[in-house]
Amino acid sequence: MAEIIRGKKLEFKLTDVNKVYEGPVGILWEMLMGEQIHVGGAAETDILATKIGLNSEKSLLDVCSALGGPARYLARNYGCKITGLDGTQKMIDEANRRTEEAGLTEKISYKLGDAQEMPFSEGAFDIVWGQDAWCYVEYKDRLIKEAHRVLKPGGIIAFTDWLQVGNMTEKEWVELNTFMVFPYMETLDGYEKLLVDSGFELIEKTDLSKDFARHCHVYQDMLRKELKPKIIEAYGEDLFNAADFGLDMWVKAADERKVGRGRLIAKKK
Repeated sequence: MAEIIRGKKLEFKLTDVNKVYEGPVGILWEMLMGEQIHVGGAAETDILATKIGLNSEKSLLDVCSALGGPARYLARNYGCKITGLDGTQKMIDEANRRTEEAGLTEKISYKLGDAQEMPFSEGAFDIVWGQDAWCYVEYKDRLIKEAHRVLKPGGIIAFTDWLQVGNMTEKEWVELNTFMVFPYMETLDGYEKLLVDSGFELIEKTDLSKDFARHCHVYQDMLRKELKPKIIEAYGEDLFNAADFGLDMWVKAADERKVGRGRLIAKKK
């Protein structure tokens, strides 16, 4: 397989991601994906949890936990103790509100912080978890190293993420990443290298790009049919047109196998 050529990392930082998720764009993603805000929703959460044998004895750190949708689902269905880490205060506040309403505050807590400098002690967790969010992180090598640090010996890192899976022009690289406010997309092989270099033993590396492309079409249909009048009424036609243009770009890139999604699971040695 030929090496995937990646463009230069863009200058998007945590403050830029905060602006997105403190405004209407964050609401739009929830409208499209539900409160879990990742591809596949609860079904994908179950797949990842089952693969790692999640149970009530485990302590789990959800890195980039957003609204806490996965955390609440895992607490209800697997009984584990969960800490959510997110860099956006609005997301933390809303996650706390929804978790209190759900009666799950004894199982779940949230912490404001940077995934690249996690505010936790060494060996604090059994599992580090992420779903389709680490694409927003500027220095993914730091995130993986921090995950290794906060895991107990033998602990598991399990995550899915949006990926670059094929070559693209520089223009496509810039436009695709800029629309999503990604500094860059990692590759599946790139994540494997980061894991191994940080002291993990790889357990699973799976390309989910075909399913990703299917979901992109689902989201596009929702945007253009069910959600269009709601978005225009609440936020104006300009926001709808910008979202439609960007999502159409991503649909085409997914169909052409330039962007996709992957699942990785590894064990701390």
